[in-house]
Amino acid sequence: MWVPRTMQTHVPRETTTEGRQTMREKQGHVKQEGRGRARQGTRCLGRTNPTRVDTDHPRTKVVEKIVQVLATAFVANACSPLDADALLNSPNRLIPRSVEAALRRSIPAVNPTVEDIQKKVEKIGFLLRIPQRKPYGSMQSDVELVSKIVRESPQEVLQGIPDDQSGQGERLLNQLSLGLDKLLVAINQKDPDRTSTAVANVLGTVAEIEILQAPGLPYTLPAQYSEYPRLTGRATVRFLVEKAQDGGEFVVAVGGGGRNDAQIEIVVDGYSAPITGGAFVSNVEAGKYNSMELVKNGTAVLGAGPFEDEGSIPLEMKPSDSFEPMYRLPLDVLEGEVPSLPLSLYGAVAMVHSDPESSSASSSDNFFIYLYDPQQSGLSGLSFEEGQFAVLGYVTGGREVLSQLQTGDRILKAEVVQGKENLLIPPRQESYPELT
Repeated sequence: MWVPRTMQTHVPRETTTEGRQTMREKQGHVKQEGRGRARQGTRCLGRTNPTRVDTDHPRTKVVEKIVQVLATAFVANACSPLDADALLNSPNRLIPRSVEAALRRSIPAVNPTVEDIQKKVEKIGFLLRIPQRKPYGSMQSDVELVSKIVRESPQEVLQGIPDDQSGQGERLLNQLSLGLDKLLVAINQKDPDRTSTAVANVLGTVAEIEILQAPGLPYTLPAQYSEYPRLTGRATVRFLVEKAQDGGEFVVAVGGGGRNDAQIEIVVDGYSAPITGGAFVSNVEAGKYNSMELVKNGTAVLGAGPFEDEGSIPLEMKPSDSFEPMYRLPLDVLEGEVPSLPLSLYGAVAMVHSDPESSSASSSDNFFIYLYDPQQSGLSGLSFEEGQFAVLGYVTGGREVLSQLQTGDRILKAEVVQGKENLLIPPRQESYPELT
């Protein structure tokens, strides 16, 4: 069994001076496109070859200060569109920076109208990151266009929702319309905080609509993996965790005091990780994680059995620009391969490697919850282990509990509270098929 280096007790090679330098050199190209565009923005003033002047003359110093002030103002105002372009075209835009964004983007987009709405609203979220004058005019135009589509073409937005869920679709459509109105008000007030909150609310509603429209897996799994349990959509797993004896208490609410147990909810994503998610959810259904002790080590909490019938499943990674997952091949993040479900998010849940000598297979049973720490990441904000472990979902409830877990705490009970119908288990076998 192999776990991330940040969970091991020895000093990771990335923390050495030589390792950090190597990483900087390797990852230097990641932001080059964005940096290049940003550099283009600073060329608006151009370059001249001035005649030699007396730099010690008092008047010359005054003129130099005036020129510096004017140049700074000119670049900040005239070149801000190029800064926006640099941000929107940066490779880092492909990397989800929140659990909500990662789960939203992993939903199969089957309705082009809803997909276009999502992209336009996400663009507003990216534009809010611009440190100079924010392009509220462009944001307003996008929201007005989306609102017009929702009002005048509701059937296009709801197309693909099953008839027995049409009522829920209508409710979400009304919720989307109200959310867009609030977003427009925030933009007109030029309030970045309210705008950011409104963007998050609208995108949350869009994700709910997309889940109703998703038909299950839009691709066929490789034939050699047909005998593995698989998850064809989303499922929610709840852990009831208990503190070890003399291990203190969980603080689950501000001012609410402590308690001996707490709940953690995990959204398991079968769209991007059908086999890995299927193994995890089938283990929960079989009761494998009940009464299991946890191990806190470095930046992760490990659930590691022991299990009598532990097997291996293929490493499963879905690149963000791919229609379907790849198997038994880790991603090369340094070459721009970004997973749909990144490890570099606090509360990511992944399977450990089953073989310390190979990264082509995951354990069918042993998992860990990754406590992502930006201070232990590379220059692009990604974990050094990114693309090496099969992420199956994220902790979405009880996230405040994760930092309080310690070795000796245990999972009293694990259960599937939603999406059980999305788990498909082939005829029972004594063990997982052997990987060849």
